[in-house]
Amino acid sequence: MTKPLFETIALIGIGLIGSSLARVIRAEGLAGHIAIATRSEATLEAARNLGLGDSYFSSNAEAVANADLVIVSVPVGASEAVAREIGPHLKPGAIVTDVGSTKASVVRQMQPYMPETVHFIPGHPIAGTEQSGPEAGFATLFQGRWCILTPAADVDPQAIARLAAFWEACGSTVEQMDPDHHDMVLAIVSHLPHIIAYNIVGTADDLEAVTQSEVIKYSASGFRDFTRLAASDPVMWRDVCLHNKDAILEMLARFSEDLSSLQRAIRWSDGDKLFELFTRTRGIRRSIVEAGQDTDAPNFGRNVSKPDVPGAAE
Repeated sequence: MTKPLFETIALIGIGLIGSSLARVIRAEGLAGHIAIATRSEATLEAARNLGLGDSYFSSNAEAVANADLVIVSVPVGASEAVAREIGPHLKPGAIVTDVGSTKASVVRQMQPYMPETVHFIPGHPIAGTEQSGPEAGFATLFQGRWCILTPAADVDPQAIARLAAFWEACGSTVEQMDPDHHDMVLAIVSHLPHIIAYNIVGTADDLEAVTQSEVIKYSASGFRDFTRLAASDPVMWRDVCLHNKDAILEMLARFSEDLSSLQRAIRWSDGDKLFELFTRTRGIRRSIVEAGQDTDAPNFGRNVSKPDVPGAAE
């Protein structure tokens, strides 16, 4: 890219997503200047040592002062505090977005503090790993993944197109969606699987009949993949549950009904019912591979030496 899409990009928060953005912005020449802000001095120092930015701030307000694009990469529960802090200092014409896994809550928290002179476009790159912190990022995290934007109806289409071009340059395919619809979709494809994983791993830990050594010893089976999800950032997933609780509770209710049906099939030895379910769901797996969202390679395409599989922090 011969000319940066933005002169200055401010990254508020520099964990897995923020640091991956810093890397791809640098690699693709998407900004002339990268400003990084985080409250943690240790995290800020780590980002500095990694050379992720051009300027570093412990103040979010200072970081956004000259930014043409501001990307908020914090747990969704902190969105309001960040918006309140940066709102008065945003440059007129700036685009403000986020990467949170819930969108209706982010809109409620941030919109009231956004000046009329800026373009607020909530976003969600559907990519992640179970790792966290600035060291965990890598430039190809967004390659071949989806990024969902949830702008209000009155947002300038040119600003939306500009942000979409940014995410496309990061390697993502961009789609627009209503915030509430986004939250319902993500509740089933991301939030519920993580909640189930946390619960299953917790149940295994609680079983006195299964020693810790046995859990680890046999975790090369399906349990291993649940532990990958359950290793995700506890703060992030606490906030997801609290800020998308209506959609999550709806999906949990539906899941509980389906689980009861499966329980009856097993209890009454209904082989036809079990075979029909397992065949249908196997087809879902194949369609995910065909859509390019995973691979059918051995070990499910996961490479323990490189965290290149999205999903655990979506």
